Amino acid sequence: MAVMSAPPLTEATDIDAALSALKTGRLGIRLAKNDADIDAAQALRYRVFYEEMAAKPSAETARLKRDFDPFDEVCDHILVTDDSIGDGPDAVVATYRLLRSSVAASFGRFYTSSEYDITNLFGLPGEMLELGRSCVDVRSRDRPTMNLLWRGIAAYVFHHEIFLMFGCASLHGTDPGALALPLSYLYHFHLAPPAFRTKALPGLYVDMNFLPPDEVDPKMALAALPPLVKGYLRLGGFIGDGAVIDEQFNTTDVCVLVKTDLVTEKYLSHYRRTTSEAGSMPVAEPD
Repeated sequence: MAVMSAPPLTEATDIDAALSALKTGRLGIRLAKNDADIDAAQALRYRVFYEEMAAKPSAETARLKRDFDPFDEVCDHILVTDDSIGDGPDAVVATYRLLRSSVAASFGRFYTSSEYDITNLFGLPGEMLELGRSCVDVRSRDRPTMNLLWRGIAAYVFHHEIFLMFGCASLHGTDPGALALPLSYLYHFHLAPPAFRTKALPGLYVDMNFLPPDEVDPKMALAALPPLVKGYLRLGGFIGDGAVIDEQFNTTDVCVLVKTDLVTEKYLSHYRRTTSEAGSMPVAEPD
């Protein structure tokens, strides 16, 4: 049984159909529909965050071997499944947790607000989407899995008319000095413009400006960044001001913000092209 109950899914039929159409070969993608699906996501998160990346579990987390928190109850959970492993929850090989601003308003907060001041985002028009708890099983960290995961997020963004994605992304380790190169690179080359610039909370704020710009080798810095952060940057993502040390998860966090214009433009471009080629309802995949 899942630690948290499955959330009600708004307009599930339409988005489920869009995600189902993305299936490629053995890999499929869908939203969690019940407690068993969320339990599978929590089990995968435990294996990756606690067993592999040495996060520090509470006694309850260690006993259940599940990563969980109250946000699981209100978020949508996107799942990549691998038919070659089996059927149902056991086949979940990747997951992402999604929280729309309209849902967060009822819940009362975003996860990101525990690390960053995000109040400047609330005055922006349109629906926002917080992304978090991303992980992929060690056996499935390949291009097909990651591509499908991002295509699913693009379909979700398109369906819910999201204009801004944001969330905490993690660099492994809790010594920011050891991460001086990638943190300085993000600060000098990808700092968010003032209208979107979140800032680490007082008491948590770690200055990312370790090195002057002329001492930052962008190629080496990019090589030192996790694939997830590089993926956000390729989408035109920005970084908030300040890093945050997360001792529990053994990470140094940055706040990433992505305007979805490019994501939805790619999605629409592929949608229209596929419609033209097939002359029927397309398989909706962004490039």
